[in-house]
Amino acid sequence: MIAQVLKRSIFSSLLVYLTIVISSLSLSNTALAQVKGWPDKPIKLIVGFPPGGGSDAIARVISINLSQMWGQQVIIDNRGGAAGTIAADLVAKSPADGYTLGLAHVNALSIIPALGQKMSYDSSKDFTPIVLLGITPNILIANVDAPAKNVKDLVAYMKQNPGKVTFGSAGNGSTQHLAYELFMHMSGTQALHIPYKGSGPVLVDLMAGHINYTFETMSAATPHIQSGKVIPMAQTRTKRSPAYPNVPTMEQLGYVGFEATAWYGLMGPAKLDPKIVDKINVDVNTILRKPEIQAKLAEIGAEDGGGTPEAFSKFIIKDRNQWAKLVKDAKLQIDLN
Repeated sequence: MIAQVLKRSIFSSLLVYLTIVISSLSLSNTALAQVKGWPDKPIKLIVGFPPGGGSDAIARVISINLSQMWGQQVIIDNRGGAAGTIAADLVAKSPADGYTLGLAHVNALSIIPALGQKMSYDSSKDFTPIVLLGITPNILIANVDAPAKNVKDLVAYMKQNPGKVTFGSAGNGSTQHLAYELFMHMSGTQALHIPYKGSGPVLVDLMAGHINYTFETMSAATPHIQSGKVIPMAQTRTKRSPAYPNVPTMEQLGYVGFEATAWYGLMGPAKLDPKIVDKINVDVNTILRKPEIQAKLAEIGAEDGGGTPEAFSKFIIKDRNQWAKLVKDAKLQIDLN
């Protein structure tokens, strides 16, 4: 009797065990199939700035090529405002299924956290870095009727007319804004800062003469420089961009250590499947190696893109720490409201 009970118990336990194993294998195979079949529908790429800016320009280059490669449309969703943090929050709260990606940007992942601002997301934990797309200098540009056309004359004019010169930026806390604040700090001058919701509106007002100057991403500014509608004065990486060999850096003009760059990448929500991350990374690296893509990005000053997800993650951490040091050393006080 006891032996029969034991046999039934052992048999029942084995059935339960086998059921669990089969279920686990079934789930694993389903998940694997989903990864293998990804993408089987359109992907949304959230960009934190309006059309017309550097973020939008680079996002469209990548989205067009990924759409062709994957046979699925990669749709740009522009969600401007709050220096890119609105878009970052949307990405952080999206399902981690690979069908919602975000254009990672220096503002939302480096500068705003470095300013110690309270955010609705954790920049260190709520995202999956996928790949760096490029680093671009900002470039100081002027309206064609601005009171000074080079940095030396501009500084002299601002010292004689404190608070009268106007500088636009893509928003409070943006890299363009911090470049402006750093310039004011290092030159000992005063001007009026006017924040906008993205690069597109800034450039429209600059060309219309409503503002005098802006530090703008090279990617956004280049078409207007080439058309002669704005005047380039200086660039903000310590090395000159090959796209602008005749435009000096701020450091070359005497502002030692002046560096304020923008960078762009692809990211997903936290816990994005590593297989999807690796596929996107490999495919984007393939795109970035194409000569025609390299030439297109070089025209707008986007450099040094590509690499592994791990390298991109380390890059973000290093960049965030550098901005935090800049904010502390320059004693910048920035109101993001």
